[in-house]
Amino acid sequence: MEQDTHGAADTGGALPEDEPGTGVVAAFGRQLKLLRTRVPLERAELGARTGYSGSTVAAYEQGRRIPPPRFIDKADEILGAGGVLQALKEEVARAQYPAFFRDAARLEAGAAAVSVFAVYAVPGLLQTDEYARAVFRMQRPLLDDEVIEQRLTARLARQEIYDRRPAPLLSFIIVESALRRPIGGRATLYGQLEQMLLIGQKRNVEVQVMPVDRDDHAALGGPFTLIDTAQDQRIAYAEVQGDSRLYTGQAKIRELESRYGIIRSQALTPRESSEFVEKLLGEK
Repeated sequence: MEQDTHGAADTGGALPEDEPGTGVVAAFGRQLKLLRTRVPLERAELGARTGYSGSTVAAYEQGRRIPPPRFIDKADEILGAGGVLQALKEEVARAQYPAFFRDAARLEAGAAAVSVFAVYAVPGLLQTDEYARAVFRMQRPLLDDEVIEQRLTARLARQEIYDRRPAPLLSFIIVESALRRPIGGRATLYGQLEQMLLIGQKRNVEVQVMPVDRDDHAALGGPFTLIDTAQDQRIAYAEVQGDSRLYTGQAKIRELESRYGIIRSQALTPRESSEFVEKLLGEK
């Protein structure tokens, strides 16, 4: 029997647990205020000692903004929380992601291997700051500036996967049209292509390009990701229009494994792909 977990976004592009002021973010804010007033400290004083403004501390307490890990660590120490705030750090960090991606982000962070087939844009794990910001700014309905910054921080934090030891195996197959689409403008695109070349030089990373002139293309059904966990389980993730699904059933996994293997053979090799990207850069 096929098993999967499914998370969907409404027409506004956000689920209730995405919204500031709800869930773990609000719970963290209430706990922070309780600990601060117990000491006691004014918001401005806590802000000065943690490197943030009093208004920012207020936003954290009211659940209107998601606090970064650095603030949580400092606040826990200054307020003598004994690890109470730090215990929420991982869940608070996950709240930075849109609800439909949170389970996939958790699995990706601890993965032994990740294989990504990208169709519309350069995958998040390869994106530069400028390119990722442009992607978020293009979304419709429009995202608030604070939400853009939160999601940008979360997306770039995912790239800590490159520093993990043992290093996970990372494979990317990207459709050529995504590499020609000037998201954020030509300068942003060229910076993105240069970063792809740099990351592609890592021994645990393979980047391949699927040319648009290929007669055969085994994955016209859209993008997907295969995630191998440290527990030797393979999970598939697919997303479209804010809807996402994690697949664990063997039949679906075998289907997507086979599809990825075929398009891997149809795409340019990693060396050919690097040469192709260098050629795109030469078209400035």
